[in-house]
Amino acid sequence: MVKSRSAPDMLMLMCTLILLTIGVVMVYSASAVLAFHEFGDWYYYLKRQLLFAVLGVVAMLFTMNVDYGLWKKHARLILIMCFVMLAAVLIPGVGVVRGGARSWLGIGSFGIQPSEFMKMGMILFLSKLLTDRQNKIALFTEGLLPPLGLVGLAFGLIMLQPDLGTGVVLMGAALLIIYASGARLLHLSYLGMAGLVGFVGLIIAAPYRLQRITAFLDPWADPLGAGYQAIQSLYAIGPGGFVGLGLGMSRQKYSYLPEPQTDFIFSIIAEELGFIGGGCVLILFLLLLWRGMRTAITAPDMFGSLLATGIVGMIAVQVIINIGVVIGMFPVTGITLPLISAGGSSLTLMLTSIGILLNISRYAR
Repeated sequence: MVKSRSAPDMLMLMCTLILLTIGVVMVYSASAVLAFHEFGDWYYYLKRQLLFAVLGVVAMLFTMNVDYGLWKKHARLILIMCFVMLAAVLIPGVGVVRGGARSWLGIGSFGIQPSEFMKMGMILFLSKLLTDRQNKIALFTEGLLPPLGLVGLAFGLIMLQPDLGTGVVLMGAALLIIYASGARLLHLSYLGMAGLVGFVGLIIAAPYRLQRITAFLDPWADPLGAGYQAIQSLYAIGPGGFVGLGLGMSRQKYSYLPEPQTDFIFSIIAEELGFIGGGCVLILFLLLLWRGMRTAITAPDMFGSLLATGIVGMIAVQVIINIGVVIGMFPVTGITLPLISAGGSSLTLMLTSIGILLNISRYAR
């Protein structure tokens, strides 16, 4: 099939750049006090965010102009490299422990998080694999088990770090690709029930995860311990009201709310910009996801459709979990808000992924 190339989806591109700009502004607003206390530099986190935002935009412009078919040719090699990095993280002396998880490779304050690369690597490879084996996907043993085995292996390595939040995002995006490729709903239902049992086992096996569940059900039972983050998040959102306290006027960022520039940045948005500001952010995400799904539906081939579906699924799962945690609907998991939260690997890889999505939109019917 000869693909006709046109301009990328401009609404998708605009939503991405607006969300990125909001993220840079809010990272500075949420982190300036913390940065001064920790590093003596009000702009420490802002400078890092700007650096990775620029790198991410350059990567997005590159992937936006590279035919997405190229990724199909190199999907296997990319996945192998992701598995190698994911395994290297677990080696003592090689992997760097931050926040209680051995999730990083790097030196000093700069590093990469291989699990972020694995999310995109798995999406690329599953899109290729399920395109090539489309006639077998309805079969349980030959069609469904091989991709699920790969996803399970990656999930297991991520859980050894441990990083349940990233593992859930990986699993959610992968299952969406598998479903979109034509897998039987009955097979997925059985596997879903088995996965639920395993998920409960993972929670029970780690006391801190069980504490997060109990804190989610009743955060006031331990307001200074397991329930502290959830309570402080709601303390930020509540006073924000309809119009907010004003940009830069958050009270919770003064060492009350942990990780105000990363996991709980939406709490600061709601506190400073109110319901209007938080609602605008959600609308921008909805527009981005809508245009992404439109791209998946109108993609000229199966690989492009599955690839777009996986990227949209990855963004959607992260947004749903992050905001669900912030407003008290889900237990605390440590998931960042795409394009908004402070980040290095996560922000750069997210913009790179959106660039691929924009490239697919250039060939959409």
